[in-house]
Amino acid sequence: MNNSMKNQSTAAEELENSYRLPEIVRQRKQTLKKLSLKSGEHVLDIGCGVGFLSYEMAVKTGDSGKVIGIDKNPEMIRHSINRCKDLHNTEFMEIEAGSLPFPENNFDAVCCTQVLLYVKDVLQVLAEIRRVLKPAGRIVIVETDWRGVVLNSAFDSLTRKIFSAWDAAVPSPNLPVYLGPLLKKYGFSSIQVEPVPILNTEYSSNQFSHGMMKWITKNALKKGVITDTECRKWLDDLEEKGKTGSYFFCVNRFLFTAVLA
Repeated sequence: MNNSMKNQSTAAEELENSYRLPEIVRQRKQTLKKLSLKSGEHVLDIGCGVGFLSYEMAVKTGDSGKVIGIDKNPEMIRHSINRCKDLHNTEFMEIEAGSLPFPENNFDAVCCTQVLLYVKDVLQVLAEIRRVLKPAGRIVIVETDWRGVVLNSAFDSLTRKIFSAWDAAVPSPNLPVYLGPLLKKYGFSSIQVEPVPILNTEYSSNQFSHGMMKWITKNALKKGVITDTECRKWLDDLEEKGKTGSYFFCVNRFLFTAVLA
């Protein structure tokens, strides 16, 4: 297995674990509620990851419905296929979000979770979503603005460097603040936004931020923004705060809903 395949497999395994965490389970329930799926509807899951949401949407739409999940990581697709192997109304494809191989007016709803901030051409993806949605079709988008993180750390300057490196790792780190106007520009109406807060006051493996802090420090190390010593010092401080009951982390995700006019 080459390095690229190893990285894809690791990413899929980490996502598999992350999507079982209580904060992400709540986010998924909130997303499903906003989609308001009905039996027989056809749904597109852009960036389906390891298939947790696709599975639940397929249960909602029933045998007369259809859920198609797409992801550019073949390991994610493998996990999704395995998760939904007992359902007969799912299909998964290794596809880029900016070029959808589906006809116009094909889907009743589209969901897109934690994908657009990684996309170089957000406008192209929104144009494709608009094309494949039926008139009055619904869209649900979930994105994070990492610039709004609140973290109790003894090393503020180091924290800023680590999160700045995370900002630089994605093309659209500040996407939620201007996503609403973009949706309006592309013909969507009834646009609503609600927060999906992730608050952790414990630093443990069953909390979202535990794995995330390790992930962003790994990124900062790779970018050469921090040293191994700085990385260890920063993470050790969080571990200590977890032991003394003074750990605090909060970030807001934002759930956008809209209807194609």
